[in-house]
Amino acid sequence: MTIVFYIIGGLVLLFIAYSVYSFQKIKNQPAVADSDKVKVLNSNNFAAITKRGIVVVDFWAPWCAPCKMMAPILNDIAESEPDITIAKLNVDNQQQLAAKFAIRGIPTMVIFKNGKEVKRFTGVKTKSVILNEVEKFK
Repeated sequence: MTIVFYIIGGLVLLFIAYSVYSFQKIKNQPAVADSDKVKVLNSNNFAAITKRGIVVVDFWAPWCAPCKMMAPILNDIAESEPDITIAKLNVDNQQQLAAKFAIRGIPTMVIFKNGKEVKRFTGVKTKSVILNEVEKFK
């Protein structure tokens, strides 16, 4: 019976070690540079950029590992979908805007159509999930 506990304990330790390693690997992942087509939002340009057409706004922070995972996906959408505007808002630098939109977790993507919020979702999403959501409002 004791050997079973040692085996289980060893497996638990291996699992914990692997989890810590994986977390550190994601956490230390370098930030992906934004595409030239991704708009960077602030309090001065937010209304002007979101007022026309379909705009997907990514509320993010530089320390957020899931936000780093979203960057290449949003860059890809910005490059491949000219009828969709992709924009990013750093919640650390724009706390008032984040509060105005009641951002409670990041990454949060908010879809605007002609200046009005029509959909939001939180967490890492695939390109197809984002495009399927946007398609509902075209």
